[in-house]
Amino acid sequence: MLYGRSAEQAAIERSIAAAGDGHSTALVLRGELGIGKSALLAWAADQASEAGLRVLRMTGVEAEADLAFAGLVQLLWPLQDRIDGLSGPQAGALRAVLGSGRAGQDRFLLGLAVLSLLAGLAEEGPVLCVVDDAHWLDQATADALRFAARRLAEDGVAMVFAARGEGFAAPGITELRLGRLDDGDAGRVLADRGLDPARRDRVIAESAGNPLALVEFGAAQRDQPAGPVPLPVADRVLASFRARISGLPERTRLMLVIAAAEGRGHLPTLLGAATAFGVDAGDLAEAETAGLVRVAGDTVSFRHPLIATAAYQGSVLARRVAVHEALAGAANDPDSRIRHRAAATMGPDESVAAGLAEAAERARRRAGHAAAAGWYQQAARFTPVPRERAGRLAEAAALALAAGQAARAGELAEQAGQLVDGFAEPAGLPQVRAAVEFELGEPRPAARLLIERAARADPDRAAAMLRTSAGYAWFCGDADSIRVAARMGDDLGRPDPLVTGMAHLVDEDYARGLPLLAEFVAEEQAAADDAARARAAFTGMLIGDDATTLRLATAEVARCRREGRIGALPQLLQDLAGAQVRAGRHRDAEATVAEAVEIARDTGMHPRVTRLNGVLARIAAIEGDEERCRRLAEDTPDAAGAAGDGALILLDLAIGDHEAVLGRFDTARRRPGRHTAVLMAAVADLVEAAVRAGRPERAEQPLHRFEAWARAGGQDWAVAVALRCGALLTGREEPYRKALRHHARAGRPFERARTELLYGEWLRRARRRGDARTSLRSALETFEGLRATPWAERARTELRAAGASVALPRPAEANVLDLLTPQELQVVRMAAEGRSSREIAAALFLSPRTVEHHLYKAYPKLGISSRRELSRLDLRS
Repeated sequence: MLYGRSAEQAAIERSIAAAGDGHSTALVLRGELGIGKSALLAWAADQASEAGLRVLRMTGVEAEADLAFAGLVQLLWPLQDRIDGLSGPQAGALRAVLGSGRAGQDRFLLGLAVLSLLAGLAEEGPVLCVVDDAHWLDQATADALRFAARRLAEDGVAMVFAARGEGFAAPGITELRLGRLDDGDAGRVLADRGLDPARRDRVIAESAGNPLALVEFGAAQRDQPAGPVPLPVADRVLASFRARISGLPERTRLMLVIAAAEGRGHLPTLLGAATAFGVDAGDLAEAETAGLVRVAGDTVSFRHPLIATAAYQGSVLARRVAVHEALAGAANDPDSRIRHRAAATMGPDESVAAGLAEAAERARRRAGHAAAAGWYQQAARFTPVPRERAGRLAEAAALALAAGQAARAGELAEQAGQLVDGFAEPAGLPQVRAAVEFELGEPRPAARLLIERAARADPDRAAAMLRTSAGYAWFCGDADSIRVAARMGDDLGRPDPLVTGMAHLVDEDYARGLPLLAEFVAEEQAAADDAARARAAFTGMLIGDDATTLRLATAEVARCRREGRIGALPQLLQDLAGAQVRAGRHRDAEATVAEAVEIARDTGMHPRVTRLNGVLARIAAIEGDEERCRRLAEDTPDAAGAAGDGALILLDLAIGDHEAVLGRFDTARRRPGRHTAVLMAAVADLVEAAVRAGRPERAEQPLHRFEAWARAGGQDWAVAVALRCGALLTGREEPYRKALRHHARAGRPFERARTELLYGEWLRRARRRGDARTSLRSALETFEGLRATPWAERARTELRAAGASVALPRPAEANVLDLLTPQELQVVRMAAEGRSSREIAAALFLSPRTVEHHLYKAYPKLGISSRRELSRLDLRS
């Protein structure tokens, strides 16, 4: 019977009922030690079993917190026969956890595999997964479970975690904080303990509403005299357990120390170590009788973790060392063996350090980067030679960074750096320290650190460091660092076309920089490796090559979907969304951003979320949604600030605030990103605003730069926009006509429509009303298709002035696709291509049942009733 937990029980009952109805939920029960989390989980498991749910159990173990995938093994072991039913990459990830396969490249692939496994299991009936002591899960397990918990939707899976304090941080998952019991519920807990009223009141007062304290104090203090209570509840409970253990026979106490030191509850290992001390399983009997431990099969478990703590801490150091030595000899796997050897070693020992480093490499091969970092960190503590200690700390830092632990990586890198005195720092350490700076929002120091270290590195390492440095410098507008990186590459005899091209751009030498970068894009996209294609997509955006960027980003997104590389998707989806906006595919871009945001949140990449705001701000600016555009642009970080600046400049032009455009452009030119294609294109907004404000001279110099940029790059859209700007300033017709010929070969419909609008205005003023109407109607059609409200209204006004009869704007009956959520749109499009629900689920990192749910919700909105009817719909945005 549980007391004082009616609200939490009701929440769990709702989750169980939801699972029975095919919906998924996740809860985290959070509270202090002894507050009753495990009791609630046990109650939840019983309720779920009675309701017909399949119950899966997992418990974090303190001794296994640094063992990669230790927690997941508990979950997967009874489900091994289902792994073959998953896609190749996902099945491989789970087999690697069980030691029979090779890990994938993406640390989030494991979470996707767990999601698919649980969803597949739920197809046979609802599932409850309970995870106790989640704060002790290894990070790889915790990451995988958090990912699955956030993305399970219409699958019939309920997940309930229990965690102490602030361990197992799980933003986005509902949390229930367990409070202490009031005096009434505390009294009911003690009702059958045989305490007289005075002693019952004393126990209630001393326990402060902690259920474990109530039970232990009630059992231990019946015959104790009243006295002061100076210690916190947890310390008093620990003292109570120590007192109970001290009353046991010496042989039993020794067995408890061995069990506590073993940590995993593996009875064969415990008994193997026990032989070294002449004790055996029979010596556990009195501890079992006292309710301190439970023995079942080949597992021994303490009734509460504090009992293990009391047993271990109550033993002298020499005894603990001897116990760990015995456990090392009895251990059945190399990781456990070295863990106990390390615990038994009191000072530097290279053999122990080497063993820990080997454990780190085993974890690395299984993509357990966080665990590998922990092993290397331990190895460093036992390494006697400072130089080698620094090297192992550097390895730990690099692995922590790969695990997404930037702050931890920074601390480890700093420790390694402090050991470097009079000898070369470990290979890779500068890159880690710079990457940490960049991830924490400091790209300028990151760039300069790499330049400084490259001066001391061998040519191959220096070249790689200089390229990375230039990339960081580009993001923060550090032109000096880009120039230095290019010059150093030349001095090394390793000129890098990407770095050299960037240096030419910051020097506004577009005639040399843009062709060089275009050649680099062509070479990189032809390369076989993923990194080269990613560099090609990035550089394509740099030079305004829309077609290449769209093609490469689309292909890379598709590849990552096939291979389950979900961690790489937020950046690639951001690149794709930007290309879709430029292509006029706003609805697609919104769906792409929505997916990127969801993945970034589900994988803990929270800084990525705000970087995506620049894409949406551009759409809002085109559509004239002032409030949304300003909010999104203001929330765009400096590293992506050019996109936000460009959106606000366009918005100010659309609403007619021409002075604001002039001032904002000048400000943006002093900020990072001033050499990007985004701000180059914003010159067109500046020119139009300057002409309309009667200050055309303000646009002359920026336009000269843009014209040089457009000529050097040779992109049709850029040449067309430059011609349009020239026509605005000179009042001549021929540049408009040339611009439209270039637009016909380019892919930016919004820019083409703006040229048609301005040309139509010129034609009307030239009293060529018929020609004006043709140009203006084409512009209006495009603006309406893009939902570019202020621009469409301008076109209508011009058409009326040109003598055309113009219908009022149609109410937004418009596109039936607008009724769909971004994810519904993605699902129906894939279904229309003939993909199965399982194929769609694999591509979008969902479960098949969630895909079916999205289709079910989409059909009525589309006016259809089955998948077969999708093929007759126009699902283009």
